[in-house]
Amino acid sequence: MTGVHVAGVGIHPFGRFEDRTITDMGVMAVRAALAEAGIAKGGFQAAFCATAYGGVASGHKVLSRIGMTGMPIVDVEAGCASGGAALMLGAGAIRAGAYDFVIASRARGAREAGSMAWHQLVAGRIAGVLTRLLYGVRYTDMCAFRAIRRETLLALGMRELTYGWNLEMQMRVARAGLRVLEVPVAYRCRRGGQSKVAGSLPGSVKAGAKIISTFARVAMEPERRRAS
Repeated sequence: MTGVHVAGVGIHPFGRFEDRTITDMGVMAVRAALAEAGIAKGGFQAAFCATAYGGVASGHKVLSRIGMTGMPIVDVEAGCASGGAALMLGAGAIRAGAYDFVIASRARGAREAGSMAWHQLVAGRIAGVLTRLLYGVRYTDMCAFRAIRRETLLALGMRELTYGWNLEMQMRVARAGLRVLEVPVAYRCRRGGQSKVAGSLPGSVKAGAKIISTFARVAMEPERRRAS
């Protein structure tokens, strides 16, 4: 992985604020950055916090305030170069490629009322449980928002071209022993049109039948050589 992109930016106004602590300012900036990036709480795997004489555990204090714990939090103190140093460390961690397959989960993220039908949520959970029983990897959704390297995708040997492609990919990734990361994402209602799958009973039945047949086909296939 070579490309690293900035997804969102949050800035606290510059100046003196006697009524606010450095933690207050950090919380405001982090929330703004997450909102611009469209990332829900828990939608990232590490944090790098830069301060100049900000004190011990500045980043931990900010993220704890908004309930973001349980992840590596690196505090960087390098004077006026702190910001650039923290950015370089974060970019380096992303570029290192800690995961082979990253998939979004609408089930784990903040969902707008009516954005997902109950049977979509149930289907994602059932598929995840079955995948865990077969391969030891559990998913909570079959969301189409995912990332994988081209060469890794080609090595999976995908066959399905219609409704079952997403589950087939998740099963083949799990069976190949690839490093999987599921990221919660916010999900909103459609602003126009209707889903050809979840928007009607015939569409749901047709998609469901294809997903079931895809699961059975992939589950009964002989083991393939590990993708990389």
